[in-house]
Amino acid sequence: MNDDPCVDGTDVGEIIRFDVIDHGPDIRVLHVVGELDTLTAPLLQTRLLEQQAEVGHVVLDLSDVTFLGSAGLAVLVGAKDDADSRGCRLWLVPGSRIVRRALEATGLMQLFTTADGVPEALEAAR
Repeated sequence: MNDDPCVDGTDVGEIIRFDVIDHGPDIRVLHVVGELDTLTAPLLQTRLLEQQAEVGHVVLDLSDVTFLGSAGLAVLVGAKDDADSRGCRLWLVPGSRIVRRALEATGLMQLFTTADGVPEALEAAR
């Protein structure tokens, strides 16, 4: 029996966690806690694709992300493209200085619809 906590067999331990919270039939918040790097970015991609396939509005709460590398940024751009192609909406809640700096330094901040917090994103999604 495999006790590995990850579906894909990668043991990421306490590096990252995802919490999904429903806010009605068509809005979900995906709260990310931890590091987004080459090891964990594919896990985020999988979670985002799952949520975007099921609901029309996804709020991605990155306020508890402690590291955001280029692989994580690439997943965010891909998720935005996927949302656009599906006719879905994706809101980012950068939250932390770490996430804001990464998005601003790469010029990606203006690509996304952002909110200062989850309540603001939920209000906009309704």
